[in-house]
Amino acid sequence: MNSDYTLAIHSLTYLALQPDRMSTSDAISESAGVHPVRIRKVLSLLKKHGFIKSKEGTGGGFLFALDLSEVNLWDIYKITSEGALKPKCPESNEQCIVGANMQRVLCSIFLGAEVHMGEYLRDYTIKEVVELVRERL
Repeated sequence: MNSDYTLAIHSLTYLALQPDRMSTSDAISESAGVHPVRIRKVLSLLKKHGFIKSKEGTGGGFLFALDLSEVNLWDIYKITSEGALKPKCPESNEQCIVGANMQRVLCSIFLGAEVHMGEYLRDYTIKEVVELVRERL
């Protein structure tokens, strides 16, 4: 899993907690503790997939575009990290039974792990993440 995944969830949660006002990439990056360029990359991806909308210019920024209960963590994973669990195997000796089969075997195992993770992540929506954040206040 890469940091774009957690930054996307952070950004959506930040926007969800401020539903009636635009939030800038600078404000979100300050909250996440990363450079604004990294957040803009993630926000661009979220906008491309319809999770957020934006307005340019003075008073502009970003808003959550969907109902919070419509977006689950698997949706976010798929656009930021899908395939991240795929093992990176070095070139192996194809004359060896292990070397000839290891990549295929590991890919099958980790693909199964990603499927199970997806089933788990589908159970958590941004609405629930917001509720968990609020519980910590």
